[in-house]
Amino acid sequence: MSVVVLISGRGSNMRSLVEAGVPVAAVISNRADAAGVEFARSRNLPVAVVAHTAYPTRERFDEALAAEIDRHAPRLVALAGFMRILTPAFTRRYDGRLLNIHPSLLPAFPGLHTHARALEAGVRIHGCTVHFVTADLDHGPIVMQAGVPVLPGDDEDRLAARVLAQEHRIYPQAVRWSLDGKLAIERGAVRVNEPGARQWLFADQPA
Repeated sequence: MSVVVLISGRGSNMRSLVEAGVPVAAVISNRADAAGVEFARSRNLPVAVVAHTAYPTRERFDEALAAEIDRHAPRLVALAGFMRILTPAFTRRYDGRLLNIHPSLLPAFPGLHTHARALEAGVRIHGCTVHFVTADLDHGPIVMQAGVPVLPGDDEDRLAARVLAQEHRIYPQAVRWSLDGKLAIERGAVRVNEPGARQWLFADQPA
């Protein structure tokens, strides 16, 4: 019933999972200097670094990463700011057990620089998405989303901060649902097998 979390940087979503009491078996980073590594070690979590620069191809890196993950036999693998594009073989290996948190309301704004792109597009609602990972970048069945209003005078940093607060709110919930076996994918859509479960939240709604 454990989770392996993959990070590349500060690991704030990893931290939100740990502080929410999610059973994290290990934290793996592709960067030795990732700030999240220090936090994980401060919580006495097993930490491993699988540096992508040590492997000649993406496929070889993913093989090494999978071998490290499988040492912990997790029920779920959670991407938390893991900045690597995963190969189809890797996503197939963890099909139905690989979650990601993305800082936009997918399918809008996949990829990088989501907050700047949202501002440029003039959207009035922005947010974040928890989804199962597939071979298609930032696509896959959506588990949960949270929205925030785009306010007059917002810049990228202010908008990003409000979205990040919602990421920390919904990711632990989605991970718990998955660990508890409450998620089912039917015709490409995720259903939560829990009465009253909400898969959409807005910033001013109670969880």
